[in-house]
Amino acid sequence: MALQDGTADFDAIVLGAGAAGMMCAAAVGQRGLRVALVDHAEKPGKKILISGGGRCNFTNINTEPKCFLSENPHFAKSALRRYQPADFIALVERYGIAWHEKTLGQLFCDGSARQIVAMLLAECRKGDVTLMLGRKVCDLTYKAPFFTVKLDTQTCRAPKLVLATGGPSIPKMGATGFAYDVARKFGLDVVPPRPALVPFMLGQEQRHFTALAGVSAETWARLGKTAFREAFLFTHRGLSGPAILQISSYWRPGESIVLDLLPDQPQGWLTHIKRKRPKTTLRGVLAELLPARLGQTIAHALPEMSDADATAPLVSFADKKLGAIEARLAGWPFTPTGTEGYAKAEVTAGGISTAALSSRTMAAKKLPGLYCIGECVDVTGWLGGYNFQWAWASAVAAGENM
Repeated sequence: MALQDGTADFDAIVLGAGAAGMMCAAAVGQRGLRVALVDHAEKPGKKILISGGGRCNFTNINTEPKCFLSENPHFAKSALRRYQPADFIALVERYGIAWHEKTLGQLFCDGSARQIVAMLLAECRKGDVTLMLGRKVCDLTYKAPFFTVKLDTQTCRAPKLVLATGGPSIPKMGATGFAYDVARKFGLDVVPPRPALVPFMLGQEQRHFTALAGVSAETWARLGKTAFREAFLFTHRGLSGPAILQISSYWRPGESIVLDLLPDQPQGWLTHIKRKRPKTTLRGVLAELLPARLGQTIAHALPEMSDADATAPLVSFADKKLGAIEARLAGWPFTPTGTEGYAKAEVTAGGISTAALSSRTMAAKKLPGLYCIGECVDVTGWLGGYNFQWAWASAVAAGENM
């Protein structure tokens, strides 16, 4: 409905036409409320389209609260319990979208991520959602009971406003910290954001490993009590791969991570090989058990070994020394100089403090009508579909409680 001054009136305005924003707008609209879905991008769901190599890793069947980082580890429990992976799978199947499971419970479209975007847009159409794409927010104010959003071409107002604009990861797609600015404007605290699920950079003292760019292997990546068993990858700048991206969300500057380079080897494996094959060399053994280039590099990089030792027969080493080498291989330390930042981060950790929000409705406790959902909130999932499940669950929690 348009007012006399040309302002368009809605029951709710959702800012951000990504995964959480579209899901929320559809949920609100299908309850019979008038909804405007606003985004500065010309097309919706940009991050959805690039996710999962273009096939959208849309959820993870192993979703549990422990798979999420937050200053309040209990906050996500309510929304995740009420909207589960099975619920989103049912929605996907109603639209005839074929899917498959990869490793560790990750679900992908058989076809294209475009199918998920099309599905969400269809859900919005069912709710008669008004799409306002390619519209820049020029001003946003609140005067009870209305939020007024001034766009570059018109003004909208509503008693409900949803922040679903994500975080600043992948800025080349237009991502910004807009939601944090709005939250602070309305008195909500923001946990300092940082890049998450992001590659590491290594310093000069470990730069010899960058010559292995493109080489990958299985590992346990550990940081304190946190550990992930997946592949890691050397890059021209440092370290990447699923295990590294996972552990990066927990890392803080100055900390070291350790990689178990031979995670399937039992204790005493090297002395056992010495007994069976006394003339073999450590370099030869590691080139067999690891990708050849990695094995050779590691053999010469061991602090317990000289270059000559790397090619000496195992029989020439005392069992104690071989035990020390085993220990080093099971816990090889890397101290990143930093990450590759928001440009390469898949998500943003930190964000709008959960202390300011209701875990049941995602509504701001101190400002009736303001809701915060998805990545802009201080809830960050592991790699593998968890962040999409949080988007769906938090969106439905807000959309069904307006």
